[in-house]
Amino acid sequence: MTTTSTPAPEPAQPTQPTLPEPGLPALAHPDLVGRLTLEQKASLVSGADVWHTQGIEEHGIASIMVTDGPHGLRKAGSGDEIGIGTSNPATCFPPAVTLGSTWNVDLARRVGEAIGDEARAEQVGVVLGPGVNIKRSPLCGRNFEYVSEDPHVAGRIGAGLVEGIQSRGIGTSLKHFAANNQETDRMRVSADVDERTLREIYLPAFEHVVTTQQPTTVMCAYNAVNGVPASQNHWLLTEVLRGDWGFEGLVVSDWGAVWEPDAAVAAGLELEMPPSGGESVVVDAVREGRLDEAVLDVAVDRVLTLLDRTRDALAADDPALDDDAYARHHEIAREAAREGAVLLENDGVLPLDAASAERIAVVGAFAAEPRYQGAGSSQVVPTRVDDALTAIRAAAGADRVTYAAGFRLDGQPDAALHDEAVAAARAADVTVLFVGLPSVDESEGYDRTHIDLADVQVDLIDALQGVTERLVVVLSNGSVVAVDAWRDGCAAILEGWLLGQAGGSATADLLFGVVSPSGRLTETVPVRLSDTPSYLSFPGSDGHVVYGEGLYVGYRYFDTLGKRVSYPFGHGLTYTTFEYGEPVAVPAPDRGAHAWDVHVSLTNTGDVPASEVVQVYVHDEVARVARPSHELRGFAKVPVEPGETVEVVVPLDERAFAFWSVRDHRWEVEAGRFVIEVGASSHDIRGTVVVEAEGDGFRPLLTDRSTMGEWIDDPVGAQVLGAAMAAAGGGQALPADDDPVAVFMRQMPLAKIATFVPGVTRENIAQLVAGYAAAR
Repeated sequence: MTTTSTPAPEPAQPTQPTLPEPGLPALAHPDLVGRLTLEQKASLVSGADVWHTQGIEEHGIASIMVTDGPHGLRKAGSGDEIGIGTSNPATCFPPAVTLGSTWNVDLARRVGEAIGDEARAEQVGVVLGPGVNIKRSPLCGRNFEYVSEDPHVAGRIGAGLVEGIQSRGIGTSLKHFAANNQETDRMRVSADVDERTLREIYLPAFEHVVTTQQPTTVMCAYNAVNGVPASQNHWLLTEVLRGDWGFEGLVVSDWGAVWEPDAAVAAGLELEMPPSGGESVVVDAVREGRLDEAVLDVAVDRVLTLLDRTRDALAADDPALDDDAYARHHEIAREAAREGAVLLENDGVLPLDAASAERIAVVGAFAAEPRYQGAGSSQVVPTRVDDALTAIRAAAGADRVTYAAGFRLDGQPDAALHDEAVAAARAADVTVLFVGLPSVDESEGYDRTHIDLADVQVDLIDALQGVTERLVVVLSNGSVVAVDAWRDGCAAILEGWLLGQAGGSATADLLFGVVSPSGRLTETVPVRLSDTPSYLSFPGSDGHVVYGEGLYVGYRYFDTLGKRVSYPFGHGLTYTTFEYGEPVAVPAPDRGAHAWDVHVSLTNTGDVPASEVVQVYVHDEVARVARPSHELRGFAKVPVEPGETVEVVVPLDERAFAFWSVRDHRWEVEAGRFVIEVGASSHDIRGTVVVEAEGDGFRPLLTDRSTMGEWIDDPVGAQVLGAAMAAAGGGQALPADDDPVAVFMRQMPLAKIATFVPGVTRENIAQLVAGYAAAR
């Protein structure tokens, strides 16, 4: 077990850079750093332009290009332009909202490999992604770029992407570190988060990727964390990222996130992007003694290490990718889209029969004009785009398919379009309706204000339900939308999220049963916005947003309180059924005292091949701190043939049972019973097994401020306390727990005994504490 003593970040004056701590790391390039002038060093911790690092030709230091790319490469035409909408064509893979819903780490790795191949061909050194921030609220305008409301899923999918991209010698940039969960006032708002919530919810995804994959860079967020801008937050960038997690790469700013360049370098940020003229600030800070040059040397050394890690890939001079390579990448994008779409409802209408004579009405503007990605810096110019209307016509035959737009994407009422759609549905045997959020509703730079579909779309759903009982709804959205008002009249609902450039053909594959849906929700679909845990505090005001819900984000909140939701975390249907056996937990001592492998048999009891996502949750029966009712701690996506039974093994390590102790600033595993739940969603638990944890044995150091209960519960403390009572003539018996006086006394700090118990002095208390320290 790793123990730490890192305190929670305290608000500080960011204009006062901290001096370097003892024991700075040895430089990997001491000779080269030693030959650089102060001005040259300062230039290297600032970019050359929007997309390039600074180079120094006389010293053989190259400049490399970085580009946006969480779900595909966005290489701008030149170094001084943002280039949104004008970048070089690249494969637009499904964004993180969809890739996360695949629950397929290996698929995420293969997507990463393809992105890495395209980056090599374009001579791009670092791809700026993935993003693993938590979906605190469904209103966050950038939720489409993030994986989940749960850090376990987010960390594993993020790690798969990083592994894939970096396997090609290309760097990654894990972002946005940390607590970047809204767009409102994003460049300066302070995310005010308590220590335990940071450690258990908002940091673990970053921690997992860092400790398992060592991403080339980590990108700091715009926002402040507890009053200190992330770009100059020493606790975040140095104490946690490097000290606790052992990060060996480079910290880069989000574009424009740095306020005081000297304070940023002192805090542990090595590269400001793009340049803001901060070189002179850094030079002055060193000359005036406000910044130790040794700290700057470390920053420069890490920039040089970044060049080392990307040199071979950029020197390879790979040829441009040919059409066959982009075709292969398009098929990977199609696979990811197939696996990421989530079948929410199905009364048996799906899959459709491509060989039947049934007439199909395809309704909704998104069928012909697909929305396949979000807006903002991640916006890829695709190599091609498949639309669902064309794909459905190709699958079923054009003569069987009629199309009606049904509504305008700008939300304006159009009676003619509405009536045309109703007529098409009335004449058809089955209607497939494509609805969702227009791009203006979801974008980097601002947050949503509601989670509803446009009125014209809801009105159309209602009208179509009046003329057909076989209505299939396909959703296009980057974060959840409310469905309760209209879902009961639908024969099937497919949550299509944003499916990337191959989403149209992938949708047809799912509708016609070429593949069985296998996506699962990585975020809860609430009944209404006001049900969400962050509703009263999102997005904050006066430069602060208080994370008042604490640990209770997403399903941790809904499930703990038993609140009704439209669809629970982890939910998703297929075209078959699965039967689970009784789970068994087998100790795994090679991984530690608190590690188990959870075994469960899984049988496909239907007649089509499909994949199931086996989810493992852990519930702490009795804890000294408040804990959610259960938390996802492992999962496995498993393909199973009809009639086949497979054994699924999901490993759980010590962290699966731990909580972050604010008292001791460490991960703690208590002794006691833990219930391991195995299921198909957070609501659909198929079996449980109980394990006994012996606990990590850690005992906090008792002081005069420790309560009587803490003294009594500590073996050494109880012995010392009992001996003191015996010496005072009161015997060694401590009060019984059911004694009302004992309940009162257990909560009293030891020092206060001198106030309330006659004959006990401060000196007596000091002697007791000294005796404990000697006996411990």
